Parts: sequence; structure tokens; C-alpha cells
Amino acid sequence: MTDLPTTMRGVWLTGHGDLDKLDIRDDIPVPVPGPGDVLVRVAAAGVNNTDINTRTAWYSKHDSSSEDASWAGTPLHLPRIQGADVCGHIAAVGSSVNTDRIGERVIIEPCLREANGRMLENPWYLGSECDGGFAEFTVVAARHAYKIDSDLSDIELASFPCSYSTAENLLTRANVRAGDRVLVTGASGGVGSAAVQLAKARGAYVMAVTTPVKSDTLKKLGADDTIARHKDLAAEVGANSVDVVIDLVAGDQWPLYLEVLRPKGRYAVAGAIAGPLVDLDVRTLYLKDLSLFGCTVLEPEVFSNLIGRIEQDFIKPIIARTFALEEICEAQLFFLKKQHVGKIVLKI
Repeated sequence: MTDLPTTMRGVWLTGHGDLDKLDIRDDIPVPVPGPGDVLVRVAAAGVNNTDINTRTAWYSKHDSSSEDASWAGTPLHLPRIQGADVCGHIAAVGSSVNTDRIGERVIIEPCLREANGRMLENPWYLGSECDGGFAEFTVVAARHAYKIDSDLSDIELASFPCSYSTAENLLTRANVRAGDRVLVTGASGGVGSAAVQLAKARGAYVMAVTTPVKSDTLKKLGADDTIARHKDLAAEVGANSVDVVIDLVAGDQWPLYLEVLRPKGRYAVAGAIAGPLVDLDVRTLYLKDLSLFGCTVLEPEVFSNLIGRIEQDFIKPIIARTFALEEICEAQLFFLKKQHVGKIVLKI
């Protein structure tokens, strides 16, 4: 640590609210790795819904309080450095970590089972319960920094950790396999476009719900068919015709997602960008023997499987636009327009 700076550039989230809660600074202390940690010099970090949701207290179920407005439903310790998608190089290691790891190019698993030198009963999320990648350096338990052997750029690799691991986890929980008919909502976003690619890699027939202007792009990613999101889903797809729904949208159309599922179909969800409150006819659930999966915590095998798919070129990054770290407000405003396909990445 002696040849490393003591302060760094970064973005502090100072509270819940508007973009003025993002404080761009150059005097943030560089974190010091504990015995089992590594210090990562961040090269690039992706922008995600969870960054904005945490800032705006979207996770809170109480309008008058933000005490439960974090990913884990517990108060944030502020200021907090957000950023769940990280690609970088190991700059230093703790006393219990092999020094041979210094210099490794890594991407960080965002769902943490170990942090602050202890195993976690309830996993944390990078950039929520602990500091993340919107800064020049971040610290993480060594087990969560995965060495990556790839010709892709740092910006391209930073598009993978959060979105693609979330997508892979959705497919894993729903047991998507060859021959399944899979419907992906919100298919043009980071998680949605990842789910399209990863489902296709499993041999599924993939239907992507999107806007018509993004249809060709999604077909190039592997979607076998696209459905315009304003169309009548049941009429377009057909009732009882889908094995798996991968949902990132929820909202008013949610009952139709169960309608199009076959008996014994599987529904997996990791987002609610069209609204978190939905109407459920319980008769549909039990008469069709459906299985519903809420997906946040990654299954243990998911991230290592994702690393393998990246290194074997089974999936490719989709970069919508890059911004400098200091342009984080512009990046989030661009993200909120929802006119892009793929990922928005900050170059650190």
C-alpha cells in the first residue's frame, strides 16, 4: 500500500433524493484491504437500475421513511460509494491473500457472501451495503474478485457482472433448458439483453418483449421473435404457450405473463420497472401449477458459470454509451430515458 495514493476520485451518495445527492469528490480515502481482501484499481463501472433505485429510495415500502430503502431493506451507511459492476486490476492484497494476485485483471461478483472479514448471514450487494465501483479503488473479499482471461476491453467487461449474473441467475432458478419457449420482458435493457443471449446459449426459443425500433438489434443478439410491448401479449404469443417468463417489468401487464405460461410453467422476476404492485388471480397460480421465483441472491455456481461463458465467447457485451466518472449525473439521466439497448458504462 505504500506506493498507492491515500485519496482518490469518486462519487459519494450522500442521501436519498435527486441527482444533487451524488457528490463528485477527489479527496475520498483509499480503502485499506483487510486480511482476506483485495484492493481493486477500478478501470470501468457499469450503471444499473439498482444505483438509481437506491438513490431515490425506490426500494422503500414506506412512503414516509427511507429506513428500508436499500437493496437489503436496511438503512444505508452514508456516504456510500455505489457501483455494482466493476472491472479492474488488483493493486494490493490483505495479509492472508497470495501476493501473486497483484496485477490480476478481475471482475467483481456483486452479490457478496463475505465482507468486512466475516461471512454474511444475509448477502450484501456491492455499492449498497458496502462501497462499490464509482471510485478509483474499491475493496472486496478475495473470493469475490474473479480473474478474467479475455480480449474484451475493460469497458466491455464492466458491462457483465450485475446484469449478466442477474440474467444467469434468473435462468438458473427457472431451470431453463434446451427446447424451452422463453419470454423475456424488458429485453432491451442490460439484464434483458443478457437474458436473451444466455437463454439462447442454453438452446431455448427466445421471445423478446421490446419496442419495434429495437427489434432488429435483439434478433441479432439471438431472439427468435420479438413482441411489441404495447401489443396484446396473449393474442401475440398465445395462452398456455410459454415454458418460462423472465420478467423485469411487472406493471399492468403482469397477469398476462401468467396467462401465457403453460401448466407447470415457471416465472422468474428480478425487476419491476413498470410498477411493483400487480394483480394476481390466485386461481391461475394454483390451477396451472405454476412456479414463481423471486431472484436477487445469486446461486453459488452462477458467477463462475458466467466467467466461463465470457471466456469462451458464448456471450458478447452490448455497450450503449460510455461516460466519464464525473459525468455520472448525465449517465443516469441518459439511462432513465430508456432509449438505449445494452449497458451504460463509466470509464474510471
